[in-house]
Amino acid sequence: MPTEMEREALATYDRFVALRDEIDEGKRTWSELADFFTEDAVYCDPAWGRVEGRENIRAFFEKSMEGLTGYGWSTPEQWTMVDGPRLVSQWNQILGEKQDGTPWVVPGLSILYYTGNGLFCYSHDFLNMTHIGETMREMRWQPPAKFNMPPRQPDRDVSLPPAWRHLEQKRRSGPS
Repeated sequence: MPTEMEREALATYDRFVALRDEIDEGKRTWSELADFFTEDAVYCDPAWGRVEGRENIRAFFEKSMEGLTGYGWSTPEQWTMVDGPRLVSQWNQILGEKQDGTPWVVPGLSILYYTGNGLFCYSHDFLNMTHIGETMREMRWQPPAKFNMPPRQPDRDVSLPPAWRHLEQKRRSGPS
């Protein structure tokens, strides 16, 4: 039976996914997703690396998704599970459609830490970047003019924000 925190985390994540779906449809902006994070949150992206702070996450969402949204890219949710403050999500990165109408798909995972009050303090996305690169080559993808390249040497620190490191200690000490 899920705890109150787990139910709240799942409900918050459902709202997050609903907003992401609207963004994929071009109805909302990526920067709005930052409102689901604490002011001191950390977001770890497989290409862009570590981004610290809600306003930096907001800018990261806009910059990193420029030239992808509206060009056939989307992120449909597949499943979600929760354990205490931790939430794990499996989603697919859709890169567009093949000539036969089937999607170019690369599966991904996210681990988020929920702090309460509708906010996450941490998100770490996992995506096989070799699979992304191979798929992009196979589909002969060309970046649109507005596309932004990730940094050559991103910050790969995946630790929780200092104020929330106690959540990591809970993980190490066993089930919550």
